[in-house]
Amino acid sequence: MHELGIVFHIIKTVERVGDENSLTNVSEVTLELGEVSGVVPSELNDCWNWAVKKTELMKEAKLLIETIPALTLCESCGKTYGTVEFGRVCPYCGSENTYLVQGREINLKEIKAC
Repeated sequence: MHELGIVFHIIKTVERVGDENSLTNVSEVTLELGEVSGVVPSELNDCWNWAVKKTELMKEAKLLIETIPALTLCESCGKTYGTVEFGRVCPYCGSENTYLVQGREINLKEIKAC
């Protein structure tokens, strides 16, 4: 379960930002999560709910997750398409000369303090 490691990393980052900005209470953290990042949102939430209770800065902080859709670019025809729906084969020209351009990200987008 790598979700717990991700949560610990997010908490550590938020605590560092909190120290740098003299925050006393964080109420929400927004995370951008790529559709094919390999992270299970429900597992991430479960780990978050357990771990934040052990912190001073964000005991009641909510985790908000925004999904970044997975997009693949076809180098043969130059078009992009939804990776989850079509996989590696371009639905426009049938080429397998493709690569993922977005959808693996895990970004800390916003920290909301009270």
